[in-house]
Amino acid sequence: MIEVRKASLDDYPVIQGIAHNTWQHTYLPILSQGQVDYMLDMMYSAEAYREQVSEKGHHFLLASESDAFLGFASYELNYSPEITKIHKLYVLPEAQGKGIGQKLLAVIENEASKNTNDKIVLNVNRYNKAVNFYQKSGFIKIGEEDINIGNGYLMEDFIMQKFIK
Repeated sequence: MIEVRKASLDDYPVIQGIAHNTWQHTYLPILSQGQVDYMLDMMYSAEAYREQVSEKGHHFLLASESDAFLGFASYELNYSPEITKIHKLYVLPEAQGKGIGQKLLAVIENEASKNTNDKIVLNVNRYNKAVNFYQKSGFIKIGEEDINIGNGYLMEDFIMQKFIK
């Protein structure tokens, strides 16, 4: 059975491990190794994780099955009025298709609802296969955004949104 729990600062090594595993599989077909390495360091260093949790108000979730961690997500309640933003959602390649991403989304939607947020937004790379996952989960494309992240790299994203009850 898939279980989802809130992650703590002590869970950093688990989250970093899942990120490194999934990013190689997910992004190397669409980004250079240099950009993947740069972004992993930028978003998943110990300092970046601490800042996201302690200063930016991001909530991290860990999904597991039989004591094996298989995925994680992070989100921010009230990112803007009545909107929750999903910042990250990754499932290990070998665990995809088991409903783990859906379970993580369901927890985020429940928390958003409890906080009177009626929309969830996220950015996803325009060339990432996850676009299909989000569309099947009820998200619609509402825009595109190119974000300069430094070092000559761009994040070329769709902005997606889902209304929740």
